Amino acid sequence: MLHRLALALGLILTPLAVHAAGDIADFTLENGMQVVVIEDHRAPAVTHMVWYRVGAADEPPGQSGIAHFLEHLMFKATDTMASGEFSAVVEANGGSDNAFTSWDYTAYFQRVATDRLGLMMQMEADRMRNLRFDPAEVATERSVILEERAQRVDSSAGALFNEQARAALFLNHPYGIPIIGWRHEMETLDVDHLQAFYDSWYHPNNAILIVAGDVTPDEVRALAEEHYGPIPASDALPPRLRPLEPPHIADRRLVYEDARVANPYVSIQMLAPVREPGDQAEAAALVYLAEILGGGQTSLLSRRLQNEEQRSLYAAAFYDSTSVDPSGFTLVNIPVPGVSLEEAEADLWRIVEGFLADGIDPEQFERIRFRIEAGEIYEEDDTAGLARSYGVDLSTGLGIADIEGWTDTLAAVTPEDVMEAARRLFSDPSTVTGYLVRPQDNAQADSAEVGQ
Repeated sequence: MLHRLALALGLILTPLAVHAAGDIADFTLENGMQVVVIEDHRAPAVTHMVWYRVGAADEPPGQSGIAHFLEHLMFKATDTMASGEFSAVVEANGGSDNAFTSWDYTAYFQRVATDRLGLMMQMEADRMRNLRFDPAEVATERSVILEERAQRVDSSAGALFNEQARAALFLNHPYGIPIIGWRHEMETLDVDHLQAFYDSWYHPNNAILIVAGDVTPDEVRALAEEHYGPIPASDALPPRLRPLEPPHIADRRLVYEDARVANPYVSIQMLAPVREPGDQAEAAALVYLAEILGGGQTSLLSRRLQNEEQRSLYAAAFYDSTSVDPSGFTLVNIPVPGVSLEEAEADLWRIVEGFLADGIDPEQFERIRFRIEAGEIYEEDDTAGLARSYGVDLSTGLGIADIEGWTDTLAAVTPEDVMEAARRLFSDPSTVTGYLVRPQDNAQADSAEVGQ
């Protein structure tokens, strides 16, 4: 359909050709702050983002959730601004702002008119080093994040199940700890913990500034040197030392019961390599594999289990290609009523084993290639999305050359590359298989003995 639409509009889409919204420049300030500028002069607006190379996987033991907690507090008082004034100023200037935390990074952003960029830098530079930790506000915000956990995780059977499954997948690595934190540890976080975490990580030489929109590199450099340049680099920046995940030598299985479950389902997770600096070929092949197996209605899982056999309400595959350390590859199947979870699990492996035996349909491979191509093109046309993509990649250890070469790496993937990556991935017998069930389904789930 996309190809027909392109022809109707007179567009020519060459294989994985990317038409960037504008030129991309990068440089580093004297204090070590990396700066990336993405030019896009179609509208007099700009996205201003500051990324810190620290996330939930970098938290001290026993302090889960502190990275996200600090993200909340960054909108409170500094030496020069009152609590809440940051967002109020952004709104008063016709802009919007927000922030987010992952396992590998914490990011803050504003979308404003171009002539307000200097003001955004001024305020963001202020809270980089001048944040106040008022005990009363810390106590109040602790209640806020606990309520956020209650609403987003504790009140959702699926969220609790996914949390438990991820904890089972990562035996030793902190990727198994939820970003929002474990409740019993969140309750103990105090001013001293927050101050120490902030003082350790929030420095210009641990930050990436990304500015995307109606600007030039010279304009951004001048403003960055004015506002961020005077902040001294830290000479005690901690290394990102994380516990390594040991080799997985045994299957793990879990069952989570919850009366709120509407549609029971099975998930199968396994460790998978990610994009590595200078070596992204394996990750690119796994991107194709996830799309072929479960990336949409034309994927193998959907076509076979949902459309042809009508044994599944939803079946998909997911792969996280971008993180500091190896991440996961996941298969999911929500069976139709009357199909047990043990049968749904067997259905997943049946499709995978058939794929490994039969190989890739050439027509499907070309459809997948075109869909990936279109996604790359559309991302390049969305300046704010492109800024976010650069931030994720850079904060997880990739370089500019890796980012600019990713499209070519995807274009070079062959069906043979995908099959080899699939054989390596599925040759490891150690997986985490989880059943999300209603209590009355427990007897069935407990008896499941389906192997790979």
